[in-house]
Amino acid sequence: MTYAIVAIIVLLFIITVASFYFYHMAVARAAKHFMIDNPDLQAREQLEEAREAMNADQDWWRQQSFEPWEMTSTDGLRLRAYYLAAPVDSGKTAILAHGYTGNAMGMSSYARMYYERLGYHVLVPDARGHGQSEGSYIGFGWPERKDYLQWIQRAIEVHGQNTQIILHGVSMGGATVMMTSGENLPANVKAVVEDCGYTSVKDELSFQLKRMYRLPRFPLLHTTSLLAKLRAGYFFGEASALRQVKKSQIPTLFIHGADDSFVPTDMVHSVYEHSPVEKELYIVPGAGHAEAYQADPEKYEHVVTQFIERFVK
Repeated sequence: MTYAIVAIIVLLFIITVASFYFYHMAVARAAKHFMIDNPDLQAREQLEEAREAMNADQDWWRQQSFEPWEMTSTDGLRLRAYYLAAPVDSGKTAILAHGYTGNAMGMSSYARMYYERLGYHVLVPDARGHGQSEGSYIGFGWPERKDYLQWIQRAIEVHGQNTQIILHGVSMGGATVMMTSGENLPANVKAVVEDCGYTSVKDELSFQLKRMYRLPRFPLLHTTSLLAKLRAGYFFGEASALRQVKKSQIPTLFIHGADDSFVPTDMVHSVYEHSPVEKELYIVPGAGHAEAYQADPEKYEHVVTQFIERFVK
């Protein structure tokens, strides 16, 4: 056996091991320790007051009498969601989508906004692979888009054919609602609010591979993508919010922090520019990743309310 062949075998072995490591780190349902000390996700000192408000919103969440909803996904997973009916039936439902490694309670601030300030019914799923939902992998919004089609239908079954629905997601949830928007949605879905979602899984993981490990996308991203296809059912390249947005027929509000270094702010400009629907772009000065609401709650609520009220009557 020549040295060249040995070198190739060793290289393939290293790439294979690295692919399994990257899959476990990014896609598999497991503790994500790299998120804890990631400087791109560290809350800023000037948001101390906002963090106190978030704690109050989580306390509010715990005090509510959420009704547990369950369903079985098209691929056989038991999924859990939390439903809170408005005191007075407004005929309006907000379906929320949380971020990567989060759970439904992570959307407590947004749930409270829709419930208390806008009078909506609120439905907040645990994404597959998160919280109380089954799943051994994270879908980054791609398989979740089909799950949200089912949650939408469930809301229509409960509230009737005339109910009006808003989809609102943050981070991975933002990508989830963008990916959902490109599907054939019922007319009940009136608007989408996406907050700091990425253009595609391939783009986001490429960015993180370079930022965290100083590595190029080839070949590791491609081999890990193949592993994701075998284990989770999707290639990174097909999981594209950008491609779905191009097909969308749903008015969309795009929100992003001006200082987001986890999902680069450039990504929101790309999805916004390629969106063919009625749309609005809100860039929040001084906000990092998933900090737009906390950075300026009053302005955030005003922008969201003004936008969705153009389409929800």
